[in-house]
Amino acid sequence: MAGRSEDTDPDVVSGEVCDAVAVEAEVRLQVPTRFHDDAYERPILSRYVDPVEVVWLATARRLRLHLRRDPAVFSMTDGTGLLALSPRGDLDADDCLAQMLVHELCHWITNGVDSFHQRDWGFPLWDGVDVREHACLRLQAWWSGRHGLRAMFGPTGCFRQYYEQIPADPLAPIDESPWETAAVAHARAAVSTARKPPFWEPVEAAFAATAHIRALLGDFEGDYASEYPDDELPLIWTRDG
Repeated sequence: MAGRSEDTDPDVVSGEVCDAVAVEAEVRLQVPTRFHDDAYERPILSRYVDPVEVVWLATARRLRLHLRRDPAVFSMTDGTGLLALSPRGDLDADDCLAQMLVHELCHWITNGVDSFHQRDWGFPLWDGVDVREHACLRLQAWWSGRHGLRAMFGPTGCFRQYYEQIPADPLAPIDESPWETAAVAHARAAVSTARKPPFWEPVEAAFAATAHIRALLGDFEGDYASEYPDDELPLIWTRDG
């Protein structure tokens, strides 16, 4: 090796390494405060947001909605573009902002474009289940299913019961009851509305982006391990659409 004699004493080499380590340690102990000050407070210049949430928060803004968290409600619209959702801590492990936002968008579409200006999309407060609720779920299944995301975008709470019974064709009735006839009729009208401005382009783009993110995660799902002890729940991303 250039610059080194074959007869170099190993003890000498070892001593030189030890001297270098000692010098490095001494320098570290005497680090200038301009390089390390325990009183230093770093500036917070940005915020981390889940990529899927970025997609759907941007979509909300494109549709003139803005989201806020409110511990006093589960979900609420005030007719001016405000959509209030309960805090994250109130949600189940498989709930997410994207899923809840899509549900509210489907309410808006199902209840009509003008329902934007009505509190809670025009639903009467504290009334029984309106058939348009199930039509909304059918629209949700139809749109998310186009992108293989139907399982991921299922609703939260007791509405999942109906959602899981919706046929592979979301516009086909479960049975021949008057309820199902009305739900399907409203759902078909909602799909027609969804295909028009202002909804189609921004929501389609958001679903496509979400599906792309899911595809990217495919290379990592097999090695995923939860940060929570004894967590046996699979990733929602692995659920079939």
